[in-house]
Amino acid sequence: MADLTRHKVRGLTPADLAVALPPPVDAETLAPAPPEETDAPTSVEIADDDPILVRVKELLGIYGGVLFTGPPGTSKTYYAEQVALAIAGDPHRVRIVQFHPSYQYEDFMEGYVATDDGYQVRLKHFALICRDAREDPEAYHQYVLVIDELSRSDPGRVFGEALTYMERTKRGKKFRLASGTELSVPPNVHIVATMNPHDRGVDQVDAALGRRFAKYRMDPNASILDSFLRDQGMAELLRLQVLAFFEQANAAAKAGRNPHAVVGQTYFLNVKDIADLNRLWEHDLRFHFERAYQLDPDGLAAVRRAWDAALAEPEPGGAPPG
Repeated sequence: MADLTRHKVRGLTPADLAVALPPPVDAETLAPAPPEETDAPTSVEIADDDPILVRVKELLGIYGGVLFTGPPGTSKTYYAEQVALAIAGDPHRVRIVQFHPSYQYEDFMEGYVATDDGYQVRLKHFALICRDAREDPEAYHQYVLVIDELSRSDPGRVFGEALTYMERTKRGKKFRLASGTELSVPPNVHIVATMNPHDRGVDQVDAALGRRFAKYRMDPNASILDSFLRDQGMAELLRLQVLAFFEQANAAAKAGRNPHAVVGQTYFLNVKDIADLNRLWEHDLRFHFERAYQLDPDGLAAVRRAWDAALAEPEPGGAPPG
């Protein structure tokens, strides 16, 4: 065996690892960023008097942000993006980010990025939208940050110092980021976020955001589903049977206090006939219900019977089976 003691290894010193920090700057005095590509929708599909839009506008005047909370498939992300565009009026004044378990302060507020000269601290999504809103020459312009899957990360860690200054009573007050950069959250910056109330990180969201965010509950909506199916050209009797299954499955989930068995309306996007419904069951809904009812085989069997009834051919001149 080689004698490792013969090889001298020089230890690293703090100087070897040192990275020069740029001097703190006032983020609000920097020139606004040029228009950039955005994932925001380019057209508003909801009406000015849409009840969700009206209520969110009201809540944003009181709270630091609005959080759409509800099970998967209940149009949370769609409404978050549509509300954001309706409020901002321009997709370049909307930023969309998605939280995940490894999402950090360095991704959201400020962090090091590689440059030709080494590494530099750069502002990230939230700090950038605050800066752009402050520097906009048209003070009436509104800016909206959409955060999808807020509960997938730890918002207290991700927001850092900015958490306190999201409150409406603290808007415009200056504070310093970890690097010493000075920032404030202008009153024309709004946050619209989404989360699944059954994610593991919900307790962290509640602890961090508390009264700073208003919550807006998004539940399965048979009227929206009916609109989907009509727009997709589904035959009337089949549409009625699918609606009957949708309401029956969600009523069973509620009665059994099984929130994981709830099915949202967006599962049925791009579904127009029996072939599409069979595909939906075999490659999506089947696994959703098997997971939700893994300890309740009778509940799973009841859902499967309801689904089979939804796809059954109705008797000539008779009512849809159900």
